[in-house]
Amino acid sequence: MDAGLAALLGSAVGSLATLGAATVNGRATARAQSGQWRRQHRRDAYATYLSTLHDRDIAMDAVLDALRPEAPDLRDVDEKVHRFVALAREVHRAAEVVMLEGPPSTAEAADRVARRSGELSGVMRRMVRNAHVGDTSGKPADTALAAARERALYQAVKDFRTAAAAVLGNAG
Repeated sequence: MDAGLAALLGSAVGSLATLGAATVNGRATARAQSGQWRRQHRRDAYATYLSTLHDRDIAMDAVLDALRPEAPDLRDVDEKVHRFVALAREVHRAAEVVMLEGPPSTAEAADRVARRSGELSGVMRRMVRNAHVGDTSGKPADTALAAARERALYQAVKDFRTAAAAVLGNAG
């Protein structure tokens, strides 16, 4: 084989190898960028969800605090309930994004938070209804039940944080 043909073949083989390596590197880079994009969207969804949960929980605490006096100021209670309901809607919207971004582990953890929130909200609503009709007979039991349900909710939120951290690669 003459030197010119050998050089041409060598050049062609080198070019094909370079093209193949560039293709493999390009695909790897695209996968890495896609993974980073997905991770960032999930992180944003989880952070928004946790932030809205925090705001809603502060509003719920305000309602429960307003119900503590023997004769609560019903106008104040109703204003605080209104704020709580608005923030609960924000939590629901944020939870929908968590469900869309996935994976199932975080969606299931968010669902557990929703169930625990609903259980606590049910006690709170009953306490508000009873305050409006002046029925204080169940107040001590409802106050104790609300405290127990707050602890269960706190644990569910903590479990959500753990699940989210695992998905984001921040488990430790």
